[in-house]
Amino acid sequence: MAEIRTLRGAVADLVHDGDTVALEGFTHLIPFAAGHEIIRQGTTDLTLVRMTPDVVYDQLIGAGCARKLVFSWGGNPGVGSLHRFRDAVENAWPRPLELDEHSHAGMANRYVAGASRLPFAILRGYRGSDLATRTDTVSTVVCPFTGEELAAVAALRPDVTVIHAQRADRLGNVQFWGLLGVQKEAALAADRVLVTVEEIVDELAPTPGAVVLPSWVVDAVVPVPGGSRPSYAAGYSVRDNGFYQAWDAVSRDRAAFTAWLDTHVRKESAG
Repeated sequence: MAEIRTLRGAVADLVHDGDTVALEGFTHLIPFAAGHEIIRQGTTDLTLVRMTPDVVYDQLIGAGCARKLVFSWGGNPGVGSLHRFRDAVENAWPRPLELDEHSHAGMANRYVAGASRLPFAILRGYRGSDLATRTDTVSTVVCPFTGEELAAVAALRPDVTVIHAQRADRLGNVQFWGLLGVQKEAALAADRVLVTVEEIVDELAPTPGAVVLPSWVVDAVVPVPGGSRPSYAAGYSVRDNGFYQAWDAVSRDRAAFTAWLDTHVRKESAG
């Protein structure tokens, strides 16, 4: 059953050096606060997994937390490149970064296979690109019924998945809604699950389109109002578009980035 924790304690207990860690969320509900706590704790040698690594992964990579990135698209949405990501790939700063790149469909199917406890998933994909030649997690299988050759992708089984959600009840059941990505699949695929939430409530009111993760899927629930900022949580906050625009200039320069990290992440306390 899920335990209601502090962010510092939950990250310390659930996220370890060398882990494969998925921080998922699509457009909103991106777990920035948890990502910042990982940075504060100096967790390192992580394999970071995300369908759309954006600014929070730029920060984790620039802080030296990551040795490898498993992903299907990377950028500052609506703005441009992730400059800390690019610096790590092109110049090995602050450390070299290994890449395992996939399509969105491939990544989603990898999570589904992991959640289903299957060794791989199959799809019609990867045709017309060289992605499959650059990874050992894509192969082909022949359908035993039709003879069709299909792409096969290895299951993703993160050591820990971290997501942000709107609310949880006092038993640790988690509810989230709005634009959803692969949070459910990533949580079910993981060995350990940490969820930050906008609030803890006595009862989860039915909400159209909501997904509920039962408490037995989740290890820790952490109340962190605004925990997805500068992204947003539908029904609770709005996206800080100015931050994403300003991040382009901050992240282009190593000294400016380091100063930002020291001021806005490392010196803050998560409680």
